[in-house]
Amino acid sequence: EARRQRRLLLVVVCVALLLDNMLYMVIVPIIPDYIAAMRGGGGTAGPSAPPGGNGSGGGNRSLLPARYPPATGGNEDVQIGVLFASKAMLQLLVNPLSGTLIDRVGYEVPLLAGLAVMFLSTATFAFAENYATLFAARSLQGLGSAFADTAGIALIADRYPEEPARSRALGTALACISFGSLAAPPFGGVLYEFAGKRVPFLVLACVCLLDGLLLLALAPPGATGARANMPVGTPIHRLMIDPYIAVVAGALATCNIPLAFLEPTIANWMKDSMGASEWEVGLTWLPAFFPHVLGVYVTVRLAAAYPHLQWFYGALGMAIIGASSCLVPACRNFGQVIIPLCGICFGIALVDTALLPTLAFLVDVRHVSVYGSVYAIADISYSVAYALGPIVAGQIVHTMGFAQLNLGMGLANVLYAPVLLFLKNVCQMKPSHSERNILLEEGPKGLYDTIKMEERKG
Repeated sequence: EARRQRRLLLVVVCVALLLDNMLYMVIVPIIPDYIAAMRGGGGTAGPSAPPGGNGSGGGNRSLLPARYPPATGGNEDVQIGVLFASKAMLQLLVNPLSGTLIDRVGYEVPLLAGLAVMFLSTATFAFAENYATLFAARSLQGLGSAFADTAGIALIADRYPEEPARSRALGTALACISFGSLAAPPFGGVLYEFAGKRVPFLVLACVCLLDGLLLLALAPPGATGARANMPVGTPIHRLMIDPYIAVVAGALATCNIPLAFLEPTIANWMKDSMGASEWEVGLTWLPAFFPHVLGVYVTVRLAAAYPHLQWFYGALGMAIIGASSCLVPACRNFGQVIIPLCGICFGIALVDTALLPTLAFLVDVRHVSVYGSVYAIADISYSVAYALGPIVAGQIVHTMGFAQLNLGMGLANVLYAPVLLFLKNVCQMKPSHSERNILLEEGPKGLYDTIKMEERKG
């Protein structure tokens, strides 16, 4: 029964992560025309060629990624860039608080609260009629993500304490994140074109509601009273100064910078440098889903066979990301661009799948086995990249050039890869000594700690 329940909880978390990333990317084909429609006519953009759009090209443009601040610096593009960045910015601010709260109240209640906020955000998107409402909905999504994403990943780490089951479960969650991010633009574009702007958001809102009800049935809020008997988690500020956790957090941020910075800039570069058509620009990232899933699968299998090489899989992934980033500016047609983008997503899969379980293991052996704060740190690492991307990337391309942006990102990943050698001996750490030292250093803070202290004395 416990095994079945944790599988259902894994489904709930995977759906929550899928929804969050679909909502993040589903507005990509909708927002440019929608903002143009609101600015031009003040009304809601319809399913056909919207006001301010291309007139005859509404269907094709619905598959285009949103254009962020380009060289022209148009007001509409700046608005879109700020709108996309607002989610990650709020998530960045809230994560330290959400991680601490998760450690204190458990994982299920914050996950449920995050789903409720995401439902409200999705419904607000569906009925928004002005830019201020869109900005509020996007920021509200960041608030929900700070709780749902962190609590969901921490819940998986808590319910799957043994390896390789933990790596498999986290790998499944990462595959759902990838699928949500890459499938959302075509999903949103098709529904926007044929059913109207509100339909994609209403569909996601209904799925979010069902996911919340399933979580409520599996873990009612009244059943979390056992939290009082759980260990007191290590404060997030102490985890941040742990050198091993800091190295992992830096790797997670660095490896996601190419993806976060290319998403807002590659569309304009493809149209300017190779005359790419709209459908080519719209489908650029879709093939990258398959190497990402392949990377997750390969890393999970390798980690099960050679768990002491987790640091090497992460370093290899960063080297692949660096080399692929440097190859992007050399591409001359749509088919060539797909290859380095697939390499970037494959490398990110290696890094994430290897290092997310490593974070949980570091908490197990060096701190107390409570995972809210440590995965809040991981979420902060992602948010740093995605908060800077929509605003900074376009300005870097404007001042330095697209090739220099990619070479800089590639060099950063290649140079960071050897830093992961610092994690080489992590697998040899013993949990008993670190747990004992923490308990003796801080004193008992709850029933669990008191019992452990008595066991040590005995």
